Amino acid sequence: MKTSNEKEKKLVLALSKLKNLNYENPALANDLQNLDDQKNQLEIEKKQIETKYGNLMQDYEQLKQKLDKINKNKENQKEKEIEFSEKIDELNQETDTLLEEIDKWQM
Repeated sequence: MKTSNEKEKKLVLALSKLKNLNYENPALANDLQNLDDQKNQLEIEKKQIETKYGNLMQDYEQLKQKLDKINKNKENQKEKEIEFSEKIDELNQETDTLLEEIDKWQM
């Protein structure tokens, strides 16, 4: 009888040890925590990069508008210079014509 009682006690003890057995792997839990920390850090960095990208895009648009305005002003200035040169040429031709007329009258 002792043997069956001893066997039963040993069986109950083994069952209680099995119930209390922790199935979690501490290394795996630590790895999961590290991965979660890395994920959070990457999300923070992603938000910072997206913010910087947004700021750069705003700066780019502003610079593009300024450059477009400068190019437009440059084109306008060039057109004015061409028009001015044409006017000067016209005046030179008229002056030449007048000088020729003056020469004719003086003769």
